[in-house]
Amino acid sequence: MSKLIINKEYKRVLDRRQTEHGIKLVKDFFQQNLSTELRLQRVTAPLFVLKGLGINDDLNGTERPVTFPILDLGDAKAEVVHSLAKWKRLTLAEYEIEPGYGIYTDMNAIRADEELDNLHSLYVDQWDWEAVITNEERTVSHLKNVVERIYAAILRTEYLACETYPQLKAFLPRQIHFIHSEELLQMYPDLTPKEREDAICRKWGAVFIIGIGGRLSDGKKHDGRAPDYDDWTTMGENGRAGLNGDILIWYPILNRSFELSSMGIRVDQEALLRQLALEGKEDRKELYFHRQLLDGKLPLSIGGGIGQSRLCMVLLHKAHIGEIQASIWPEDMRRECAEAGMPLI
Repeated sequence: MSKLIINKEYKRVLDRRQTEHGIKLVKDFFQQNLSTELRLQRVTAPLFVLKGLGINDDLNGTERPVTFPILDLGDAKAEVVHSLAKWKRLTLAEYEIEPGYGIYTDMNAIRADEELDNLHSLYVDQWDWEAVITNEERTVSHLKNVVERIYAAILRTEYLACETYPQLKAFLPRQIHFIHSEELLQMYPDLTPKEREDAICRKWGAVFIIGIGGRLSDGKKHDGRAPDYDDWTTMGENGRAGLNGDILIWYPILNRSFELSSMGIRVDQEALLRQLALEGKEDRKELYFHRQLLDGKLPLSIGGGIGQSRLCMVLLHKAHIGEIQASIWPEDMRRECAEAGMPLI
């Protein structure tokens, strides 16, 4: 298992029963804090959506959604969601949410093309959230403010976990550091994007990388992003494009950077048309979601996803996401993990 990270010094701090209790503790406390911090109402979300409406998240544009026919709809195809990035914005409009308020939900997904390792599973669970903003709030400063509030909720949850289980020791820094992906490239021009993330997270402990999806000065993207939800082309601070980014931390148990959240200010009509053109996806303009947006029927918003199993993994000091969630793993990975003291559920 070449992608599996084995820490020979790893010893699980919590046994399985303590872990199950800890998972509930972290999930219950964090989502309440997130809801209060960002003024979010919990809503019920779908596991699948109809194919061909442009509602499913396209992620990097290459992942295949799990698809199945619906008998009572004449075998029309449904897709298991990759995330709810677009569905949430439709829901904001349907619920007539006012600026300054929003929604969150439990998102469960199947990503069949995921490469399995310590952090990646076929099963994805996250808190998907979305809030209505004004045009004046479509700025990097507002994005940073929201990131800091989310990070504050993470820190409070870490404190509770360590108070509940004194054998856990807090390690997250008190502040999160902000850096643009272009600035990161200039700092570490000889490193790959993943190596740059490791370097900056090792330095600061917690980082928000701004501007993910567009091409940098070397002609390459820091990472892929679909063209029709996050705004990664509008100019922000210092004339650099990007109103989105990722929250990452340095995770000492695996000795690597660790993404907890992908989020951003969403596209308006101009950014959508610009990004569809850049990615050669202009045919999407006729899809249901895109027509609603271009016709001015959807509110301006900011939103993202925060990994539930990932957050639990970090705050309960686990070395593999399979110690937190039940999924399917290759037998040789299960065996190797068991031998390394990290038995998978």
